[in-house]
Amino acid sequence: METPPGSARSASPEAEIGHRLEDLWNDVQVEPLLSPSEKLNSCFDGVPVSSFPSVPSQVIEIPSDASLATAVEILSKHKILSAPVRNVNSPEDASWIDRGLAAALGSVTLGTPAPSKASNAPAAAGGISDALGPADSGPEAAESMGGSFFENLASSEIYKSTKVEDISGSFRWAPFLALQSSDSLLTMLLLLSKYRMKSLPVVDLGEGKIDNIITQSSVVHMLAECVGLHWFENWGTKRLFELGLPIMKPSKLVKVREDEPVLRAFQLMRTKGIGGLPVIDDGGKKPVGNISIRDVQYLLTAPEIYKDYRSITAKNFLTAVRKHLEEHGETSPMLLGVITCRRDDTIKDVILRLDAHKIHRIYVVDEEGLVEGVITLRDIISKLVHEPRHYFGDFFDGVVPLPQNSRV
Repeated sequence: METPPGSARSASPEAEIGHRLEDLWNDVQVEPLLSPSEKLNSCFDGVPVSSFPSVPSQVIEIPSDASLATAVEILSKHKILSAPVRNVNSPEDASWIDRGLAAALGSVTLGTPAPSKASNAPAAAGGISDALGPADSGPEAAESMGGSFFENLASSEIYKSTKVEDISGSFRWAPFLALQSSDSLLTMLLLLSKYRMKSLPVVDLGEGKIDNIITQSSVVHMLAECVGLHWFENWGTKRLFELGLPIMKPSKLVKVREDEPVLRAFQLMRTKGIGGLPVIDDGGKKPVGNISIRDVQYLLTAPEIYKDYRSITAKNFLTAVRKHLEEHGETSPMLLGVITCRRDDTIKDVILRLDAHKIHRIYVVDEEGLVEGVITLRDIISKLVHEPRHYFGDFFDGVVPLPQNSRV
């Protein structure tokens, strides 16, 4: 049963934020000149990021002098895709802008272009299409190598000798981008949407440590916990088409056919700078699956999939991964098939679906099940708030590059 407006679904920490926003929402209702969007902006600007629930475990950092092999081992051990990189060469009294090399190592391991030849560094694991070779080169001697791609890559001397700091120039934000606990939720939401950050460390300048890491997924979970509150219902009951979703036109949607090599999917993700794409049936219209950048791990660690990496099609890759998950008793969105929605669904419907299945994108289909577009976590956050003119001021000093449409 849906909770009636005015009461959140639970007493979770996320719902507590919702109640704080509710109080602010009630206060701004007396401002007749403010639009609903401006009222939401005002509410989120009035709550500090220090109120956002902390990650349940210790924040994992990677020292800048760690080798790529060590870095990937740390990520694999803790089952995470990203981690802050700590500059071990910075002095004790250095600011966090100097201590941090990058906000997300995940962009190195799962999607960073190969470093320059001068650095003698290899392509990172995320440049998997480069590291593995052309998708159309046909079956090779991979099976005779034995083990997994990860084992073969991690055993190479260049992979073990190249340090994280050697490829720091390939990070999206250089040298570091982080929030302070006094920054507002509005700042956080804008960075996670318009400025395309997938996660943001929250640093304690006094203690010189990272207090929290806030992700797009955790924000969408917070929104799901606020269902029933007036401020959320005022926005959440709007239909997708009313909010201009999906943003991308159908003709611009990046996709692969089920009979194409799966390496083609990972190549497209890298070249287009996206985190996932739909697998389309032979007719080229109906989605039959989803492949995300996270699924690179199955090429890295599953020998039975790795041995056919050059020839396996997207369809057979999905089948092989599902079999691997079932045999190992693991849970994954890959087992759910394709999660879809319609243009006349509400944004609340989509948020609850994304949060329940712990997925990062949902595909929009028409009455016949033909794919019309995709909605990502970033798309949802971008429709919640907007950036006021000159909002960031000098926030980005020392941080490059800025989006071309920045209004700072």
